[in-house]
Amino acid sequence: MSPLALSGLIFGVMLVLMAIRTPIAISMFIAGCVGYVLQAGLAPLENFLNTQAFARFASYDLSVIPLFILMGQFATQGGISKALFEFASAVMSRFRGGLAMAAVMACAAFGAICGSSVATAATITSVALPELKRHGYSGRLATGTLAAGGTLGILIPPSVPLVIYAILAEQNIAKLFAAAMVPGVIAMVGYMIAIAIYVRLVPGHAPEHEEASRMTVHALGGVVPIAFIFVLVFGGIYGGLFTPTEGAAVGAASTFVAALLKREMTWQKFKHCFYATAEGSAMIFMIFIGADVMNAALALTQVPAQLASVVSGWGLAPVAVVAAILLFYVVLGAVMDELSMILLTIPIFFPLVMSLDFGMSKEYTAIWFGIMVLMTVGFGLLAPPVGLNVYVVNGMARDIPIWESYRGVMPFLVSDTIRTIVLLLFPSISLWLVKYVG
Repeated sequence: MSPLALSGLIFGVMLVLMAIRTPIAISMFIAGCVGYVLQAGLAPLENFLNTQAFARFASYDLSVIPLFILMGQFATQGGISKALFEFASAVMSRFRGGLAMAAVMACAAFGAICGSSVATAATITSVALPELKRHGYSGRLATGTLAAGGTLGILIPPSVPLVIYAILAEQNIAKLFAAAMVPGVIAMVGYMIAIAIYVRLVPGHAPEHEEASRMTVHALGGVVPIAFIFVLVFGGIYGGLFTPTEGAAVGAASTFVAALLKREMTWQKFKHCFYATAEGSAMIFMIFIGADVMNAALALTQVPAQLASVVSGWGLAPVAVVAAILLFYVVLGAVMDELSMILLTIPIFFPLVMSLDFGMSKEYTAIWFGIMVLMTVGFGLLAPPVGLNVYVVNGMARDIPIWESYRGVMPFLVSDTIRTIVLLLFPSISLWLVKYVG
């Protein structure tokens, strides 16, 4: 069997298993085992499995993942999201569509201490959706806004997918976080502009006039802990006081203190934070193992190296190659979640991208490509037929048909497309802050 046919078989087995609702980690693991055995035999596979789990999980860098997840859990269970939405509402309610814009701002602020798209979408939806409905927003705009706003949970640092990319690509986490900040803010502003345009072009989905919320001391004071945590964590990381892993630990501890001060952290919620962190971390690490086995099988076929050689021989512009990769991510996002996509494809595409000349250093190329991947997998969280964020938000708004929620995210997908094209053509936007990180 040719290497290309073997690679097709491996991906085919994985897709068939996914189609019958086998968990993605197990699907990749079984597909990888099949491909490995066909090429090297059973004994080499057993030797590989005997050491791979320890080799993967002995990495100190991986400890940042459960710490950032725990930080997000403390923020979710500690009632911080309500304070964020109240403050954003007081700032934005004077504008048409302002309450929807406030939801986007709240998602961005919550994402700055969470790192999870689904957690951001679910948490802000629980607070904002009843208010949006009460003020006369349509189910389409309300759910579309909250699903799109949830993607800011991974676009604005800290971002769990970006941490995983840093580990796979062996890049500096702090520099990747710095590179993601400006695109993350652009994403937030782009979503707010999309809302402003939509409510004017498509009447009836937002109230013509909204009662402006007053800025109170309570609303202002509610965001002080979040601002303090953000400055403490990222100021400490970029100031050289501690590493990203240590920063995640400091962030988790300070978020727990903030939750205690709000007096919403009960013993049951405290236990739930650790249970949910353990469950989320186990899911991610299982996907790591599945992806490692599958990538090892693909590496034996030598298709990734052949792919790099073939693409280089085509003479295409490097930006065109990256654009084609991003389009592939959009398609892949229809059947896979963002973590699985990154774990499965980065070992294949990263060497290809690094073999191309973009007129900048290899480090800057790796960082810029990571940001482009992050922006594109966020697209998959909204686009049908999967759109995980849409499912999450719509599941909390059971009176709204799922197709209405998908229609609601369309203006935001347009914003995503424009932003991705701009960042693709102008890498300096993503790399602007990186030069200030030592």
